[in-house]
Amino acid sequence: MSAVEARLAELGLTLPEVVPPLAAYQPAVQTGPYVYTAGQLPMVEGKLPVTGKVGAEVTPEEAKELARTCALNALAAVKSVAGDLDRIARVVKVTGFVASASDFTGQPAVLNGASELLAEALGNRGVHARSAVGVAVLPLDAPVEVEIQVELTEA
Repeated sequence: MSAVEARLAELGLTLPEVVPPLAAYQPAVQTGPYVYTAGQLPMVEGKLPVTGKVGAEVTPEEAKELARTCALNALAAVKSVAGDLDRIARVVKVTGFVASASDFTGQPAVLNGASELLAEALGNRGVHARSAVGVAVLPLDAPVEVEIQVELTEA
């Protein structure tokens, strides 16, 4: 077990299996020392626990927890190509999408769920640049989607 996975266990979390692609793409790809994940939905055991728009059917607090799940799924995708999460030199960028009710403007607070998880799991290596974007709809009516870019150390 990697040190990152041990830290996740201390947080009461288990790295899930990689979420299978919903279409014609890979969950993550590596080029040089960088891994780019596809957008990760908050899937738990193959299902979305909640659907709908944040600020309408989904509360901001629920969405923040869903963003944590997205980040955990993104780490699983990184591991699938890197082999070991301890190879993460740093999380470079997080991009998050929030399916938002028309008057909802709290996207940054929702995406804090992903950012906080990455910092808790990786320490300073998990601190990153980020974009939080409100959108009309996401695949499967998911409330949140997160993608990450990480830099790896040598194998």
